[in-house]
Amino acid sequence: MIALVDCGVGNVRSVQNALAAVGGVVEIARHPEDLREADRIVLPGVGAFGEMMRRLCESGLAEALAEEVLSRGKPFLGICLGMQVLAERGYEQGEHAGLGWIRGEVRRIEPAGGLPVPHVGWNEVLPEPGSSILRERADFYFAHSYAFRPADPADGTVTCDYGGEIVAAVEHDPIFGVQFHPEKSQRAGLALLRRFLESVQRGA
Repeated sequence: MIALVDCGVGNVRSVQNALAAVGGVVEIARHPEDLREADRIVLPGVGAFGEMMRRLCESGLAEALAEEVLSRGKPFLGICLGMQVLAERGYEQGEHAGLGWIRGEVRRIEPAGGLPVPHVGWNEVLPEPGSSILRERADFYFAHSYAFRPADPADGTVTCDYGGEIVAAVEHDPIFGVQFHPEKSQRAGLALLRRFLESVQRGA
């Protein structure tokens, strides 16, 4: 069962539909106890870094997520803002502490060439050798103004070019995160979600 975390700042319904389309059995998780029976966890998010962290902490979900993922090793996928809060800190509307699961920080993107911010639309992503969440180049849909900057480059397993290199996915087993929206990325997005489910089921 997949626990799909709903802390009020994510497009939960579209992610739920996408996971169900690739064979996932999904339960919405709004309280810490909702995570206990899950064998994998997905955290979507849109909006501001600080607001999402406030909601996760006040609800007790931040502590519960750490117990289930860091202590018990349940595979985790963060989507968009759900990826960004994996960092140690973010600088959107001030400085805010993140979950701190992957060393690094989240800062506003500053693309060269006069490209607009936010970065919205389709972009090709480029996986690094050894990435387990994405094996080949594909186009995904982005909508963001801030990006993850991992302290260890090995944690940034996928990048894209938008007036400079942007980390499009992070990976630190059993933790995965994607900056783009797989639920809006049609076949490529569904393939990625299927890979996340299959890697868990097979222990890949």
